[in-house]
Amino acid sequence: MGIHERSACPAYLVGLMSGTSVDGIDAAIVEFWSSATEEQPVKAELLAFETIPYPKRIKQGLFDLFDPAQATIDKVGAMNMQLGELYAQAALTVIGQSGLSPSQVLAIGSHGQTLYHAPEKKSKDGYSLRCTVQIGEGAVIASRTGIPCVSDFRVADLAMGGQGAPLVPFTDYLLFTDPRRTRLLQNIGGIGNVTVLPAHASPEQVFAFDTGPGNMIIDGLVSQCYAPLTMDVGGVIAASGQVIPELLEWMKQDEYYRLPLPKSTGRERFGSEYVSGILDVMEEKGWIPQDVIATATHLTAWSIADSYERYVRPRYEAQQLLVGGGGSYNPTLLHALRSQLAPHPIEVLTMEEIGANSEAKEAIAFALLAYYTMNRLPNTIPGATGAASPVIMGKVSYPLPG
Repeated sequence: MGIHERSACPAYLVGLMSGTSVDGIDAAIVEFWSSATEEQPVKAELLAFETIPYPKRIKQGLFDLFDPAQATIDKVGAMNMQLGELYAQAALTVIGQSGLSPSQVLAIGSHGQTLYHAPEKKSKDGYSLRCTVQIGEGAVIASRTGIPCVSDFRVADLAMGGQGAPLVPFTDYLLFTDPRRTRLLQNIGGIGNVTVLPAHASPEQVFAFDTGPGNMIIDGLVSQCYAPLTMDVGGVIAASGQVIPELLEWMKQDEYYRLPLPKSTGRERFGSEYVSGILDVMEEKGWIPQDVIATATHLTAWSIADSYERYVRPRYEAQQLLVGGGGSYNPTLLHALRSQLAPHPIEVLTMEEIGANSEAKEAIAFALLAYYTMNRLPNTIPGATGAASPVIMGKVSYPLPG
């Protein structure tokens, strides 16, 4: 049974996303309605979108918790509840902007804030110990808003042997598959990830993976070298520097870029410890910060192009690459990416250039994932995560009726 057979009327859902860059809470309210075809069973319209920055103390508290040595149970538990309160406020804010009331909203889909992601194969006593930790208590969100909340999406995929990431390919497939062109949907958040959508693809043909660092290394370097700045706004710093070949070659040697699919990564590999190592070498070599940041920016572009050559092109020649996420607003990064892909006939466009919203894309995705959860339908692409089969992701917290 398809979703269009279950839901004949429009449904309104909120999607909440807080990514690896820890910039704040992306909140979107989306109208979904059924389509007449199985090829596109659901359509979506963004009604309102808002990014609510984290208070400075919350952001610092989260960065502290990214260090497992500091992430004690009491601190994680308290932050879990506090983020639930902030997410609930964000949901109510965006609902108010749309002109709807909470009673009209079917559900809230909340990704939560990832603290730890360890999807690699490991076992003990014969049991799989793949794990992932996202916080932002769904029960708090449901209680404060009066709306059912779907949260903790990733663990269901891990239980089926998958990586628990990336999850957005499911919604990419539903909303962006093209009947004539093979499309690559490249998100550049803290981590970069790509969804491969062959022309007129079936779900079984879709695959996806994390390409490597997106803005994570760049942001880390800017925060250390240009405080109080936390990001290279508009790529201005990178544009003023020169790529350091020695540093770039060293960065390219990370084994992640050559791991087989499926694969995903995060702060555990490219976070503060990685940035500290670069800063140590920068001081030793006498490199200037803008050159180091230019090199990190070039690495992100290289990793995307390398991923295409290594994993995608042997299977599909792409005609279009659509860039979303915070990196799509960095002209220096986009220029480097277009240069890296110049040998191929790939049109590189931002989501805005096709009438979509780069910043809202992932929040929309979690609203759509929750829409499927509430309809008790699978909402994963096993070819993206490596799971044995599709699953229904998400744990549902209900408010008291009335």
